[in-house]
Amino acid sequence: MKRVYGLVAISIFFVSCSPAQAPAPAAGASATKPYGSLAQVMRGIPFPNSNIIFDTQSTDPAAAQKPAEGTNASSQFSGVYGGWQAVENAAIALQETANLITIPGRKCDNGRDVPVNQDDFKKWAQGLQEAGAAAYKAAQSKNMDQMVEVSGTVADACAACHEKYRDKEDLKMRCIP
Repeated sequence: MKRVYGLVAISIFFVSCSPAQAPAPAAGASATKPYGSLAQVMRGIPFPNSNIIFDTQSTDPAAAQKPAEGTNASSQFSGVYGGWQAVENAAIALQETANLITIPGRKCDNGRDVPVNQDDFKKWAQGLQEAGAAAYKAAQSKNMDQMVEVSGTVADACAACHEKYRDKEDLKMRCIP
């Protein structure tokens, strides 16, 4: 019962803080604002979530849903959204990342603006969204063979942008077309 009350309290907190109840932005103000650098977003969202998708190439998510041992938040909630649901959530996170990385004003670690106005960047962000959608569909099928196939789609979507904007010996040159 203790866990149920904790989840209820968390649910009430999130409902009370929902964006629907937040004040509307002032006229002319943008509703979106970047908070982290591109690298922070990439390390925090698509990196761990793409690895959840890649892991399905060799690990059946249904068999891996056992909660972890321990008393910290990570172990207590590890079994709540595990298994195939975790893979579906990871795919959605990739789709949402495509939105996040295109918010104007986000910076790269070298201080340069993320190239959100470059046609190739837009195309590759769309490719990430599409790869996430394909991964979501494959995860819903709960078919590991489909996950193996879609893992390549996800890897290709990431690599397209990385090759031009990230994979540079001189880190100061990142985000430069």
